[in-house]
Amino acid sequence: MYVFAEGEVTEEEYAEIVRAHGTRGTPGLDVICEFRTPRDRKPIPMVEDAVAFAHGVRREARKAKLTEDDDRWPQVWCLFDRDEHKFVREAVALAEREQIGVAYSHPCFELWRLLHYQNYTSTFAGVCNGARDKLRGQNGFPQTYGPTIAKADDNLVKHVRAGQVLGGYQQAKSYAKRINAQHQHPDPCRWDPYTNVWTFVESALDITDY
Repeated sequence: MYVFAEGEVTEEEYAEIVRAHGTRGTPGLDVICEFRTPRDRKPIPMVEDAVAFAHGVRREARKAKLTEDDDRWPQVWCLFDRDEHKFVREAVALAEREQIGVAYSHPCFELWRLLHYQNYTSTFAGVCNGARDKLRGQNGFPQTYGPTIAKADDNLVKHVRAGQVLGGYQQAKSYAKRINAQHQHPDPCRWDPYTNVWTFVESALDITDY
């Protein structure tokens, strides 16, 4: 399974924690997760990179006589945010046409992390700083980086620690589903707030809880 992510460290660190500590949906299934570096971390070029890469790995899979229902068939995912980007709707549509998985967060991935601590249904006006500030203000959050850390600065916040997420998956998933259910507009840029990262956790990483 291959992942193209907007963040340089956050999503990959999160995936590593989940894979190390999560409950597997299919015990014995060896899920290999490889993060790839896109040429541009904006939605459209990222999805375009993922599509080109997927064509190549799927071609090799067919040469190896694999079929799409085989557990070894290569999955390709994109993880990206609204975060004031343009052409998000077009990126999602392209990914769907090309069978690229998408985990999308509005305004950003920090919303998904925040839901491990609390519910949040108000708008962030498309700005990630609000979600990031809410996250860093959670009780005990700074101390996940070390017992003497009193405040998590921007550099620390982008790093994920196990204590921030373990034990919170079912709550975060439940909150996210309720938040997402309120959105009826076809344009994902209008879904504020929104996150479907749990689909990546369960469908790509084969994790049902952590």
